Amino acid sequence: MSRKHAIGAVLLWSTVASAFKLSLRHMSPIQLLFWAFLTSLVLYGVLYFREFRFSRENLRSAYLGFVLLLYYLILFSAYNRLQAQEAQALNYTWPLVLVVLSIPLLGRRPKAGAVFGLFIGFLGALVVATRGDLLSIGLSNPTGDALGLGSAIVWAVYWLLNVRDGRRLEEKMFWNFAFALLYSLPLMLLAGFSLPPLEALAGAVYVGLFEMGVTYILWYRAVETDVAFASNLAYLVPFLSLLFISLILGERVETATVLGLVLIVAGILLGRE
Repeated sequence: MSRKHAIGAVLLWSTVASAFKLSLRHMSPIQLLFWAFLTSLVLYGVLYFREFRFSRENLRSAYLGFVLLLYYLILFSAYNRLQAQEAQALNYTWPLVLVVLSIPLLGRRPKAGAVFGLFIGFLGALVVATRGDLLSIGLSNPTGDALGLGSAIVWAVYWLLNVRDGRRLEEKMFWNFAFALLYSLPLMLLAGFSLPPLEALAGAVYVGLFEMGVTYILWYRAVETDVAFASNLAYLVPFLSLLFISLILGERVETATVLGLVLIVAGILLGRE
């Protein structure tokens, strides 16, 4: 059953880049994150309500929720500026960033293979950002590229903070999204609160369920029982995403994007210790 959970999670995560882009055609990044957060909160609330309690430990979600808000705001802003294939490739560098952050934060000393992996992986990110024209050192969209890489940094920070949280998945995710939704409300009010068109709302609900909700649960169940299978299968996500991006969004998948992703994944594999 754990392998079915992993396969389900990978397939669902492979569709969300297309869902982000489709939703952002009808709403702003702030609107998308607000309605997606609300959807996720309802989902985790349904799963958690029988054991609902508030303890001082839940206050940890006050800062985790803020990091979550920051991550999705940056990520959706990147998708709003870039092609979906570029944004998802740059965001996928987060395991490389995790290796870099673990040096000062966890006191790890990377081996030569990990350092080489970092070089290969970030070279892949540069290939994506320049659309293969490395010699020009000109980024296709500097702001969008910075947001894409910035989302990877914030997600790596969130991962480091969240991995130390021993609460049950449903409990910590409920409180994380509760605080994230609370923080997003002033942004929604400043942007002008309004009910989005039905197709936009459907997209936000999809993102809330299958980027932030159901897929997390499937992945958690898979990793609990067969971490090796799940971890190896996860490397298919960016490549399957390209397939959905091509079929659903009609984007022409650039050779530079595929090459960049191959280098990023190779860098991640080399960087594993």
